[in-house]
Amino acid sequence: MYNGFVIVGPHHDPAGIRKAENVVEALAEIANHHAIFVSRGDDSGTHKKELYLWGKANTKAEGSWYREADQSMGKVLQIAAEMGAYTLTDRGTWLAYQAKSSLRISYERDPLLFNPYGIIAVNPARHADTNHQGTMALIKWLVSPDGQQMIGDYRIGDNRLFTPSANAGEFASFSKVD
Repeated sequence: MYNGFVIVGPHHDPAGIRKAENVVEALAEIANHHAIFVSRGDDSGTHKKELYLWGKANTKAEGSWYREADQSMGKVLQIAAEMGAYTLTDRGTWLAYQAKSSLRISYERDPLLFNPYGIIAVNPARHADTNHQGTMALIKWLVSPDGQQMIGDYRIGDNRLFTPSANAGEFASFSKVD
């Protein structure tokens, strides 16, 4: 399955990123305006994506405008709202928190904001204490038509959180451990 990342920020959009042509330009505008940006700063997948995007923007995320919170995404959204700041979040988390936030989506829908999710079983030859059979049953169900339907039907309000993307027909080719 997949969803996307979004940049959320204050309604008045102090860096003017709603007019940006792409996410690289949006981040460059945040830096150029020294608009406050709150980072998770926690080495999570979201934090790694954010650092990748700053790199694509050829921008050093540092200085008084850049704040690392070392917190969960929910806490970062709260901090950003309290500070009138921008932050990067996955759409699913944003949908879960948006009703409690004064922020709004400031930038979205750039291919660089793609956020895939996957699942992989731990090798039972390396970790014998894992429940490999249960793991494989979960994987098989997730990529099945029923699992993919459930993923696609999961919504907050009118918004689908994830787009199913597995090809259940390919599962049989990698489901057995040699």
